[in-house]
Amino acid sequence: MKQLQQVFDTAECLYSMTDIDAALERVATTLITHYADVNPLLLCVMKGSVITAGHLLPKLPFPLELDYIHASRYGDKTVGGELTWHHSPHTAIENRDVLLIEDIHDEGVTLQNLRSYCEQAGARTVKCVTLIEKLHDNKVGTPPEFVGLTVPDRYVFGFGMDYQGYWRNAPGIYAVKEDG
Repeated sequence: MKQLQQVFDTAECLYSMTDIDAALERVATTLITHYADVNPLLLCVMKGSVITAGHLLPKLPFPLELDYIHASRYGDKTVGGELTWHHSPHTAIENRDVLLIEDIHDEGVTLQNLRSYCEQAGARTVKCVTLIEKLHDNKVGTPPEFVGLTVPDRYVFGFGMDYQGYWRNAPGIYAVKEDG
């Protein structure tokens, strides 16, 4: 536990709660113009985006349905591996405008698979909103259509994103201290 506290204590705060809220307000304004009249199905991508979804949804003043989907390449690790499916949505996807809510867009492998799943289930459209876009060139698939904030190519945690299964509760977006 001491090591985990040290990770937080030495981390660099990239975005405060105020920064995150302002970004989600901007994203919500854009989402209102795209989704207010289409009865969208929002899919919270577990576990990381549960906090983003919880802060974003009250900013969307129109009817929508919410469900969740859970597929992960990370688990409690800091490096992605094989995609593991944990839960498929119970809400019908066919002929729906689906909006995936992600915490972070890193390499895009998980998002690519989630989009494919929704398309194969008959979604009319599939788009993604992500709180964080990691800036690097090692990406696959279609990038998120709606992005809140960007971060450098560093390991980040907080506001739903974890460090070895911990610190999803950190009040902001933090970058792990780089060695050196």
